[in-house]
Amino acid sequence: MKKILFVLSLAFGMNATAQSSVDEIKLIQDLYGKSKAEVVKEYLGLTDVQATAFQPIYDNYESERKALSQKKIQILEDYAKNYATLSDAKATELTSSNLKYNQEAEKLLAKTHSKLVKAIGGINAAKFVQLEQYLQVTIRAEIQDAIPFIGELDKTKKQ
Repeated sequence: MKKILFVLSLAFGMNATAQSSVDEIKLIQDLYGKSKAEVVKEYLGLTDVQATAFQPIYDNYESERKALSQKKIQILEDYAKNYATLSDAKATELTSSNLKYNQEAEKLLAKTHSKLVKAIGGINAAKFVQLEQYLQVTIRAEIQDAIPFIGELDKTKKQ
């Protein structure tokens, strides 16, 4: 459990529920040396007109994504709290919650993609989705690498 809480503190800050966006940005800055907004802006290379159309859509997406990420943090915290005594019912609850979160995150990205196609064109919208998915997979991989699989601690005790 300490390992999971440590990862949460690294990935989302010491106060996981309040600091997720700040420390997610820090993680991206550590990986790329820039803020997420800078990475997105640089990668897309939008004209001034496109950037003006893009910004409110992006801001809204980030606001909704950050609010949604609080659900993920709660799932991870719940997993950490219950890891040592995980029952079938709790495992099912956590898995269902995680799958629902993933669906909601994909739905938000799809909704944003549709808006971006109209505002900045299909290629730029696709570039945004590609970059966003890459960043999210990178962050998820960092977290996943530090979270023990169910039963992992039991295996180390037997050795």
